Amino acid sequence: MKSAGGYAPARIRGHERNHGKTVASVLFLGGLGLMLFELISAVPFGSAPMQVGQAIAGEAFARTGADNIVTAILLGYRGLDTLGEVTILFTAAAAAGMVLAGAGRGEAQGQEAGFIFRTAAWMLFPFLLVLGAYIIIHGHLTPGGGFQGGAILAAAFFTPLLASPASPFNHRVAILVEGFAGLVFVVIGLAGLAKGAFLTQLLGTGTPGALLSAGSLPVLYVAIGLKVGSELAGLMARVFGEGSARS
Repeated sequence: MKSAGGYAPARIRGHERNHGKTVASVLFLGGLGLMLFELISAVPFGSAPMQVGQAIAGEAFARTGADNIVTAILLGYRGLDTLGEVTILFTAAAAAGMVLAGAGRGEAQGQEAGFIFRTAAWMLFPFLLVLGAYIIIHGHLTPGGGFQGGAILAAAFFTPLLASPASPFNHRVAILVEGFAGLVFVVIGLAGLAKGAFLTQLLGTGTPGALLSAGSLPVLYVAIGLKVGSELAGLMARVFGEGSARS
């Protein structure tokens, strides 16, 4: 048994810390509940607190020609934000690739998967390519677009690499595709800026519901899809192991 200068003070200090955490948690939850109560009571149920979204939803179809309201907003009303998002994705992928470069997988690196997995991977490759391209091209008509389709394209190139590390993946080609896609997005945006605002429609709205409609929005989504796909595919190849991808 320790005296008053031993274990007992330590236990007391531990109880005091736990008591302090409990009080802090109660205060935080109480403040959060009060804030939520004030927000709910200030906005009548069923009433929109902001009118901007309703105004955009009412005019987006006529102004952009895109059946998908999400596409109209992402590329027609907040194009600068979308450019920032793809820039953040590029920065994150580049930083992760630099950190993971050369980080192999030990003895598992270079080993091929079984016959069934390899065959299934190569059978999925064209299917994933078509699916990714379809989602990108039809992003202005149906849910989907460049980000979702680009992720599927990345999976199309990474799946065979996962099944067979000897499969070729050319990082230089991926970098060129990513750079060209980003350049296309910026050039279209600047061309729209010359007409009044960044990413202003350049080709008219066309016939709503048709594949060739919504002006330059489908072109922008193709650029985003290629950019996202090349970045994610390159990043996943780095994660899998630099030795598995050809530079």
